[in-house]
Amino acid sequence: ADKLGYMPDPAARALASQRSKHVAVLIPMLSNALFVDLLEAVQRTLHPAGYQTLIGITHYNALEEEQLLREQMLHRPAGILVTGLERSEATRKLLDKSGVPCVHLMELSSQPGLHSVGLSQTEAGAAMTRHLLARGYRRIAFGAAQLDPRTLQRLAGWRRELTAAGLHDKTLEWLNPAPSSLAMGGQLFEQIMRQQPAVDAIFFCNDDLAQGALLAALRLGLRVPEQVAIAGFNDLTGSDQMLPPLTTVRTPRARIGEAAAQMLLRLMTGQALETSSIDLGYELVERGST
Repeated sequence: ADKLGYMPDPAARALASQRSKHVAVLIPMLSNALFVDLLEAVQRTLHPAGYQTLIGITHYNALEEEQLLREQMLHRPAGILVTGLERSEATRKLLDKSGVPCVHLMELSSQPGLHSVGLSQTEAGAAMTRHLLARGYRRIAFGAAQLDPRTLQRLAGWRRELTAAGLHDKTLEWLNPAPSSLAMGGQLFEQIMRQQPAVDAIFFCNDDLAQGALLAALRLGLRVPEQVAIAGFNDLTGSDQMLPPLTTVRTPRARIGEAAAQMLLRLMTGQALETSSIDLGYELVERGST
């Protein structure tokens, strides 16, 4: 085989056996460190077991996700990892009819037969809001971009806690569907700080927005947290190095990737599962920005 330079044809092998050693992984973005951490953990778990990952980027687009999944099905994947629970009806039917083991990432499902590994985004959003309320802040804005399902779940947690405290105000919701970025965080911060009456805290749906807000505060000469508190979500790289260091919610991306890949391995090899939904929780990390 070495002399002839023979290489096995995985496509032919999959066709003959009706099974491949590929796992399809669909994520929304590669530019977000959140998904990079998750992918690395998936790869570290699946590769020693002999599986290769086929990565598809959906760009938070339901039609793009459906098209990618149809293309991945041509490779007869042994398993599928998808981000979140919300998708088009066509994609849902495609997953159901394929018979291919599938695990959902970053969110939790109580639906029988649906496998998931993640955390309660709503409860995590509520926990940060309770933290800000406990620190004495009363005009707490919510700044968000992208507006994907997980962002909207964090928004729901923020709304719930402010409503319970009798402090919810629709004008405190700053929602922009554009992609999340440092620059967008700075823009949102400047817009929010012009609001009257003035806010005393801002909870951003992702750390890149919050980091951009902290940089904007430095440029504008605004003191954080004395004049306005800033909080983020996900504890991305650099958040602990900001001035001041960013208070945020730490999400266990690597652990989610590893646990989901392990669950998928058991499904692909016909092993029994103790549970179909694994909640890996979150951690509120209090730093100097609140």
